[in-house]
Amino acid sequence: MTAPDGIALSGVCKTFTGRGRVVEALRDVTLSCPQGSFTAIIGPSGCGKSTAMRIAMGLEAPDAGTVRIAGRAPLDAARAGLTGIAFQDAALLPWRSVRRNVEVPLEVLRRPLAASADHVGHLIDLVGLTGFENALPGELSGGMRQRVAIARALVTHPQVLFMDEPFGALDQILRRQMNLELQRIWAESGSTALLVTHGIDEAVFLADSVVIMHAGPGRIVERIDIPFERPRQPHLFSDPLFHETCDRIAEALHGG
Repeated sequence: MTAPDGIALSGVCKTFTGRGRVVEALRDVTLSCPQGSFTAIIGPSGCGKSTAMRIAMGLEAPDAGTVRIAGRAPLDAARAGLTGIAFQDAALLPWRSVRRNVEVPLEVLRRPLAASADHVGHLIDLVGLTGFENALPGELSGGMRQRVAIARALVTHPQVLFMDEPFGALDQILRRQMNLELQRIWAESGSTALLVTHGIDEAVFLADSVVIMHAGPGRIVERIDIPFERPRQPHLFSDPLFHETCDRIAEALHGG
């Protein structure tokens, strides 16, 4: 298995049984994401991409296969604070301020908050929320809440950052703005990133490589390397090669 310091899944299988049905969610999924890389998984609903991520995070156990995250079993990596997670729902605690929400993983891991005060402040600045440290989630826009969620995901200095449709609920204009911000934040963090998304343009803009999955059973059918240098600028969205790459992924998604 490769990527000992990044993300490595080898021969992962997962089946769910319920109401008399057996669903083969994943069949022989093997995925290697080197340290410091950004990988996007894209596929139709029900293809198992979120299940694969949940297994990588340690939230589900595979029926077969092996998983190593930053060189450890997924739950061990999580307990050591080596992983950060951002979902589509920011899931902020409504009674806690921006700063106090960012601090939640530190409290869960029983790390002293005083020792991390400067780091928390830096993350709030990094995600563009300086001046909103004491604001409550109800006082923030959807994009601002997602920025808090990303800062929270990074607060333990994770080696691996998992993101499952973090901008799926945002409109297209704000989503592209957040893509630019995420690229900048990820580059500074130095983490290995794994993004699950339905957005082809989002995957191409952000990732070093895009992994394409099909359903029935959930499996990886192709991995496409993205040819663009970093940092990527907004004009990339109108580049002919960008659209050509998106078209290639769309064809692979539809079995072309």
